[in-house]
Amino acid sequence: MEKADEEMPLPTKWCVAPMHMLYKCQRLRRRMRTLRVKSAQFVLQDEGEGDPVLLVSDGGVPGRVWHLHQVPALLRAGFRVITFDRDAPPTPESAPGPGPRRGAAELSDLIQQLELAPCRVVGVSHGAEMIQELLLTRPELLSHAVLMATRGRDDLFSEKMADAERDLLAHGTRLPPRYAAWLRAALNLSPSTWQREEEVLDWLDLFEASERAGASSMPTASDEEPGDRLQALGQVRVPTLVMGFEHDLIVRPHLCAEVGAALPRGQYAQIPDCGHYGYLEQPVRVNQTMLTFFRSCT
Repeated sequence: MEKADEEMPLPTKWCVAPMHMLYKCQRLRRRMRTLRVKSAQFVLQDEGEGDPVLLVSDGGVPGRVWHLHQVPALLRAGFRVITFDRDAPPTPESAPGPGPRRGAAELSDLIQQLELAPCRVVGVSHGAEMIQELLLTRPELLSHAVLMATRGRDDLFSEKMADAERDLLAHGTRLPPRYAAWLRAALNLSPSTWQREEEVLDWLDLFEASERAGASSMPTASDEEPGDRLQALGQVRVPTLVMGFEHDLIVRPHLCAEVGAALPRGQYAQIPDCGHYGYLEQPVRVNQTMLTFFRSCT
């Protein structure tokens, strides 16, 4: 099912960003469509002309998060930009979202249905790990890849954090929204952001509202984890930029650097003064790094 192109004013709204980052979209040409991919439904926003760029968000994070900073920058640079939300019917035994392997298979089908190949792809965190799997299984679908806050293997911290989150879910425990918001901010924001107290209050308000709405992201099922992929990534020939965020506690930057070093055509860039949400905390630096990479590979 598809909706025809429509020109429409978009309301001022939040993405995954605080009040000081509220933005008003201009009237623009957007192509809205819905596609069935395997067992899930994908609701897509397709904007602009030129070479396509597919943006893949972190698990549980809506695709509109990219519209705050990355989509406008890519449109100004002359690219066509596709974002999406994944909607799958819940089942008692299902994970909150696809693991990297299943997510890569869905991305493969999505790219082929939209006839984008070979295209540029950009992903962050869990979205970047899905793109890594796609690089291994269907590299011919991709012309360039940008992987933010990604990893090629587990480390002790990430393993223990995932185990603790699964225990929390297994016991049916739900943290009070205010505490969950504080914990999310402590884990995901950088010390530089914490020094800007008004901004931090906005983040905390947003995180608490997200928790109360039940919209916070969830861990991936353990049987979907791909394990150590660094050696396998040595076979990938797609030009790839890996970005690490200096103060990221969720995916520490040395893990990102390992992925960049493992890729024969990989580059690594570390973005300073930001945590796991570096693409929102330091969007100008992230966008400049991404666009410089795309231009250098043309």
